Amino acid sequence: MRTAAILPLKGFAHAKSRLAEGLPAAKRAQLAQAMAADVLATLERSVAIAAVIAVCADDDARSLAAAHGAAVVAERLPGGQSAAVALGIARAGQEGFERVLCLPGDCPALSAEDLHALTAPPRSPAVTIVPDRHGTGTNALLLTPVDVIAPSFGEGSFARHLALARAAGVEPTIAALPALALDVDTPSDLAELTRKRALLAPASQTRQLLEGMLAVCAAAVLAPGGAGAGR
Repeated sequence: MRTAAILPLKGFAHAKSRLAEGLPAAKRAQLAQAMAADVLATLERSVAIAAVIAVCADDDARSLAAAHGAAVVAERLPGGQSAAVALGIARAGQEGFERVLCLPGDCPALSAEDLHALTAPPRSPAVTIVPDRHGTGTNALLLTPVDVIAPSFGEGSFARHLALARAAGVEPTIAALPALALDVDTPSDLAELTRKRALLAPASQTRQLLEGMLAVCAAAVLAPGGAGAGR
């Protein structure tokens, strides 16, 4: 069963606005791009994924996706994650894919093992939901066939996807994958990812960026007059 991964990518320059309190805009852009690059690299290496369809809102995202071999769908009128995913699913349906795996670009700990676990064994119809670490959002959605339900991401999406699957006559599978549960929207999410950075083995760009940020923080604390200096 051929599986296409659907990856919506916003522009990096204005990404992760909820991290503004702790990170300047340049660092937020670097983080968003590093996470997306790591997700794309994992998908590109995976034998479980036949193709990656990236729905991109700007030239930087399009260039990154194309560099990793993804088919690019331009999002002309940005309408949120669900609308972007719908564009990708439509493209997958046109190209004859039997199922789609919808993922965000900010789950850098995604691994080949996660992808294998999600995509085998195949069955149809099916809906598999990977909740976020809070148990309220959706960090991955596997749909067989591609139009079994219409995705509805955003706040409270886990419960909505459960209800949509059952309304379609499909009892959904819930896949608890600790690495894939780690997305980054808020400062607490970033702190959790940093705390569990051992899970970032496949995510070289995100790992290096976080380690560099930690090194800068440590240097600031240890510097004369810094927070760690004696009184």
